[in-house]
Amino acid sequence: MEIKSYQTQAEEFVEHYLLADPFLPYTSVLAGTFLCKLLFSSIHIKSYSALTKIKRIEWNNRGISTVHAIFISFMALYFVFFSDLFSDQRSLESLTVLRTSPLSNFGLGVSVGYFLADLGMIFWLYPSLGGSEYIFHHCLSGTAVAYSLFSGEAQLYTYMVLISEVTTPEINLRWYLDIAGLKRSKAYLINGVGIFIAWLTARILLFIYMFYHVYIHYDQVVEMHTFGYLLVFVVPIALSVMNLMWFGKIVKGLKKTLEKTL
Repeated sequence: MEIKSYQTQAEEFVEHYLLADPFLPYTSVLAGTFLCKLLFSSIHIKSYSALTKIKRIEWNNRGISTVHAIFISFMALYFVFFSDLFSDQRSLESLTVLRTSPLSNFGLGVSVGYFLADLGMIFWLYPSLGGSEYIFHHCLSGTAVAYSLFSGEAQLYTYMVLISEVTTPEINLRWYLDIAGLKRSKAYLINGVGIFIAWLTARILLFIYMFYHVYIHYDQVVEMHTFGYLLVFVVPIALSVMNLMWFGKIVKGLKKTLEKTL
């Protein structure tokens, strides 16, 4: 009975305080930052012990980004393709671009926490974990996600862009395979093909669909605040340019790998 009493109190605390609407954005951001700190630990395998200190830090950092990518990708895919939160069939209730839910806020908050933690690591070890393009990407993405979280605007488009995180685990796996000395393995080749397909789908074709969705819902987009309105266009366009540049490098890298393997 005593254990059930503590359990009930804990559930009430989570429901009425941690997940209550006024506190949810701050709770989720703290959760994202805390989880990044918690996950910053070693995965001990043979290759890990032979790494330099900076490579071990990058190994751990990529592990954190993989966990975040898996989490936010599932959340984004759910809200964009399966949930009815942003469905046009509910258009009479409220504008699609202004809809939110406690769960959608929580997902974005965790993502903001991750961007803050990862950006801090990049600055701390600059340029070992990434150059100016990574800082630009994180600042741009983090600002857009944070604005969507705290304003409640354009969460659908934010989640559409966050689907692009499905490419992160493959990118990180490529780095892990390289570090493990498996650059000429079949696993490396298969992963390269996976990166090509995932990147083309999530970072090229899906962005085209998002721009089309913005076009047919432009009457709603103009109802947003000026800053949010600008973010809907500036952020995806900037990310699209970066995605196309990186996609060119992916294609060249895949060609080289195929030439060496086949």
